[in-house]
Amino acid sequence: MSSQRPLWAPWRIDFIKGEKENRCFLCDNIDPDESSPEEAIIIHRGTTCFVIMNRFPYNSGHLMIAPYRHIGDLSDLTEEERKEMMDLCVKSKEALQSAMSPEAYNAGFNLGAAAGAGIADHLHMHMVPRWRGDTNFMPVISDTRCVPEAIEATAKLLRDHWSK
Repeated sequence: MSSQRPLWAPWRIDFIKGEKENRCFLCDNIDPDESSPEEAIIIHRGTTCFVIMNRFPYNSGHLMIAPYRHIGDLSDLTEEERKEMMDLCVKSKEALQSAMSPEAYNAGFNLGAAAGAGIADHLHMHMVPRWRGDTNFMPVISDTRCVPEAIEATAKLLRDHWSK
């Protein structure tokens, strides 16, 4: 009998089978829109920026902080956007700590496609909670990520902890 077990990611089937939109999913999120697929995973809306779950996370609780404006470079941020992005980074860490008690974090930008940016033309900052041994070798060897909770459930948990 094999000791290998399957890894299940049932939320991926909607993306795999669903129609692909030719739009930037980070744009047009300033106002709540119940018809938007992003609505269930938005954690917080600020004045110039917002916080959203990453649909393809490295870890449970992987957040992205993005300006509403469709810009691709740090140099294009206004002073207000730069300040709010950093404030939301701090608030995101606090909410993640309260909700999930990670041991550490990765926070940062992938600027440009060559740097690994999956959405190179809409700037966004990643906030990834980390635990010792959390992903082990899986992303490196098999491009597989182990996320134990549905993204929408994690989004609700983080919204509940946002104001604490």
